This record gives sequence, structure tokens and C-alpha cells, in this order.
Amino acid sequence: MTEYNPRDLADLIIKPIVTEKATMLLEQNKYVFDVVLKATKPEIKAAIESLFNVKVTKVNTARPPRKKKRVGRFVGYKPQYKRAIVTLAEGDSIVLFPDV
Repeated sequence: MTEYNPRDLADLIIKPIVTEKATMLLEQNKYVFDVVLKATKPEIKAAIESLFNVKVTKVNTARPPRKKKRVGRFVGYKPQYKRAIVTLAEGDSIVLFPDV
């Protein structure tokens, strides 16, 4: 397996996604993250494993199509983004909401 620089891997994961659909996926031990557009599945897997000390079994990615955005007469597009749905091994979990 390819070795990745841990400093570069930390920059691939932007933020965890906390939506209704993402919280329903938590019951299946799946976590959703915003990632950099150029990130590949092996890089995402290595980043999650190194950041959270868990075992990743599967990584699914999604790049939805760009949507149009109008401001007055000017037409543009919303920014492109990429999401990764990460499935963890049985018994592993990531604490998104630490007890305060």
C-alpha cells in the first residue's frame, strides 16, 4: 500500500457533514465528510484512519452536478464540492459531538 504524508492527509478532510440524512447513516456506522475535490478514495481512507484511529472498510464519493445561481441579471454557478461516505469496521466509531 502507498505511504502518504500525514500532514498532507489532514488537509484532505474539510469538515464532517451533520444533516438529517447523515445522522440517519450514523446508525449504519457510516460517516459523511466534505473532502477536497482532488482527493481519491485511498487517500480519504488513509486520512480518516490516521486522524481518528479507526479501521475504514469502504469509501463512497459523490460529486453532485453544479447548480445555477442568479443574482439579479447575472447568472453563475454554486461552487463544486465532493462528499465522502465512510463506512467503519464493526466496533469503531468517531465522536462528532464530544461531551461538553
